[in-house]
Amino acid sequence: MAVSRRAILKGLVGASAALLGGTGGYGFLYARHQLEVTRAAVPVMGLPPALSGLRIGLITDVHRSLWVSEADVTRAVAMLMGEAPDVIVLGGDYVTWGDRDYVGEAAEALAPLSAPFGVFGILGNHDDDHDMPAALAARGVQMLKDARTTVTVKGEAMDLIGVRYWTKRGSDIASIVRGATGFPVLLAHDPRRLVEAAALKIPLVLSGHTHGGQVVLPGIGALAKQKFPVVAGTARRAQTAIFVSRGVGTVYVPVRINCPPEVAVLTLIAGVPSA
Repeated sequence: MAVSRRAILKGLVGASAALLGGTGGYGFLYARHQLEVTRAAVPVMGLPPALSGLRIGLITDVHRSLWVSEADVTRAVAMLMGEAPDVIVLGGDYVTWGDRDYVGEAAEALAPLSAPFGVFGILGNHDDDHDMPAALAARGVQMLKDARTTVTVKGEAMDLIGVRYWTKRGSDIASIVRGATGFPVLLAHDPRRLVEAAALKIPLVLSGHTHGGQVVLPGIGALAKQKFPVVAGTARRAQTAIFVSRGVGTVYVPVRINCPPEVAVLTLIAGVPSA
């Protein structure tokens, strides 16, 4: 019996909807909880020998909320602590939409984090400018709100320069960098700050914000790649390296597809100049 084109199209639409529904259900029930530890060597130009091999733990985009439980965050903390990094960076977005109901819970879940050279945090676009940083500071996190601090490793000074999500102009970032004498590392929630960092010749940027795309479709990839210079992992612009973490939580929809959550442990190694 002949099958009409309309029937074929209806069948394809129905099959596609079923596939997407099944994938979305898996992304909600399982994939968003399949936390990984990403271990990456990051080549950095001009890296002082004393900093070669330094291991930086990066945990970002926790988004503690109705959909991201205390158990999710606690497991991320335990997994990162199990790696024993030398220094830890918190990359922002500790709650979602600045929800004050979860500020204390997010900070408390992150409180067990510790490292020999300290734990440092910056603010993302979902964080308020007072309550969240105060809650983290009360639990031992040194918050860098458009500020820098110096960490000394094996006699070598490393300047951690932390900018808020809302600090975007190159001149504003330059004013924070000005006067730094140690090896500079920019901590910026938004990976688009790679542009300003490269212009200022800052050799390393650590970011989050993208969630790695959160939903990565076969044949299409992450939709976020159209908006950000780097969606996930390691990249370089001119002589500036960047690592962008996929983060722990979710936002907008509590689903991850082909994009598991992560905590990252980054080992700094000397970079080779571009040809």
